[in-house]
Amino acid sequence: MQYHQLASRWRESLEGRRSSWASLTASGRHRDGHESRAEAADAAGVAGVISVAALAFCFKKDSDDKAEALLEAARSSNTQELIRLLAQGVDPNSRHRLGWTPLMVAAMNKQHNVVKVLLEAGADPNLGDDFSSVYEAAREKGIHSLEGETGIYILCVLLVSREDEFSNRLSSRASFRGCSALHYAALTDDLRTVRMLLDAGANPLQKNELGHTPLTYAKEGETATLLKEFVEAQQKREAEQRRKFPLERRLKEHIIGQEGAINTVASAIRRKENGWYDEEHPLVFLFLGSSGIGKTELAKQVARYMHKDIKKGFIRMDMSEFQEKHEVAKFIGSPPGYVGHEEGGQLTKKLKQCPNAVVLFDEVDKAHPDVLTIMLQLFDEGRLTDGKGKTIECKDAIFIMTSNAASDEIAQHALQLREEAQEQSRRRLAENLEDVQKSEKITISNTFKEQVIRPILKAHFRRDEFLGRINEIVYFLPFCHSELIQLVSRELSYWAKKAKQRHNITLLWERPVLELLVRGYNLHYGARSIKHEVERRLVNQLAAAFEQELLTKGCTLRLTVDGGQQEKDGAPALHLEVVGEDSSTRKLDIRPPLNPEDVTYAH
Repeated sequence: MQYHQLASRWRESLEGRRSSWASLTASGRHRDGHESRAEAADAAGVAGVISVAALAFCFKKDSDDKAEALLEAARSSNTQELIRLLAQGVDPNSRHRLGWTPLMVAAMNKQHNVVKVLLEAGADPNLGDDFSSVYEAAREKGIHSLEGETGIYILCVLLVSREDEFSNRLSSRASFRGCSALHYAALTDDLRTVRMLLDAGANPLQKNELGHTPLTYAKEGETATLLKEFVEAQQKREAEQRRKFPLERRLKEHIIGQEGAINTVASAIRRKENGWYDEEHPLVFLFLGSSGIGKTELAKQVARYMHKDIKKGFIRMDMSEFQEKHEVAKFIGSPPGYVGHEEGGQLTKKLKQCPNAVVLFDEVDKAHPDVLTIMLQLFDEGRLTDGKGKTIECKDAIFIMTSNAASDEIAQHALQLREEAQEQSRRRLAENLEDVQKSEKITISNTFKEQVIRPILKAHFRRDEFLGRINEIVYFLPFCHSELIQLVSRELSYWAKKAKQRHNITLLWERPVLELLVRGYNLHYGARSIKHEVERRLVNQLAAAFEQELLTKGCTLRLTVDGGQQEKDGAPALHLEVVGEDSSTRKLDIRPPLNPEDVTYAH
């Protein structure tokens, strides 16, 4: 039944849309020899229309019926049906199979009551449209050829779907990817909807794929004035928030140490936020330092600060996956005629979704030189051309590369500087601990950077122009003693929280425990070595005691250091004691599990 209805629908639309197909095809990839497309459509006849209806049915059969009903209710302003579907638990942010949401439909068609109901139900006003254009939608659906009669009819299906199920007032050639409900409300000059969306938290500064804000589409008048007022108010709020709570403080809440790295990154981002930067080029960082020292975490925190949706706003590329020449295609997509052409590249697909993302190129020194050539274009021009020939503008993106190159040299130089600074401080104020801690803040000298680091980087990347496009080379230094104490304390707090949540067990410890666990620090593995030391010395004992039924729910455990007993590495042993209600303690007698190193095998 649905098949015949669709066939009838396309047949009725065929005559009226014939000129649209011809013009669409003429504006496509091949512009010669398409003058007779309308005649070809006539020759195809009803059989072609029915085949397209079957294709449309295939598009529909995989969609969620209730989500489709919600979209239709929003389109037709059926408020009662909308409320009924939302009460049944249908997601107000459900998407049409081509990418738009009910709120976008309602905003585009000036359905004020629908907009109100959807916003009250939790619809997100800042979601972007996934629909770009008819041609792009056809490619994304896996249609490899848009030539001939079939191609015209496929375009017809998508065109009619966009016009009938979204709006017939929009250009079929323009790209709408990334447009929010506020973009569409501004485009239709609907002051009432614009006001409702802004009051619901819509971001007037949000940009679509083309880099346009809603204000770009607003006509001069009340709507444009309202948007300007909200833009100015939001910019003032953000500026005030940045003054009260600077980025440095935000980053230090999540990252221990690395004050120099944090200050360098925060200063560069502050220039960008306040308009003191080169708009023609993206911001590029190179993070240098040992493993486990905070490089990736700092990149994540920058993304979390810049974007609310970190899933789209943070793109992580493991460059060890691009070590061979043939793997370059995975980066930007295969060229036409090659396997995987329609799938696109790993980087280009994600940058299309969020052109101003924070992009992390992890272990960039492992990438093939051809990949570095592509990255040079990306850094130099702020744009990237994928395997399909489509250019992605990403001048607002932030690119962060990490590398372990020169990590040993940086670590040894930093340790030497720190020892010299501490020795000078001890000679000046041997009793002033605060001064000693301040002296641990060291700076890598320019001489060391030029004479030691730059030759190593040049040997790795093999080109000066690549290094020249990096805005800031950021150095991550080994942790000092006070920072290691903080790392251990944070790790113990993590396990104490787990013990309380899972088993209602309270963990207590004192300073000697922290000093003991700090001994597990390894310069080459950074914070990960502390994590592993806590697991080896503490968590293993907790798990064994729990398995041997030595722990009861609601008990309190104190961690103690036994100087009279030593581990195999010569360090004092760490023990668990149960604290009674009268503050008395009882040492747990934990039977050590079988140690593989102690097992002898019969020959």
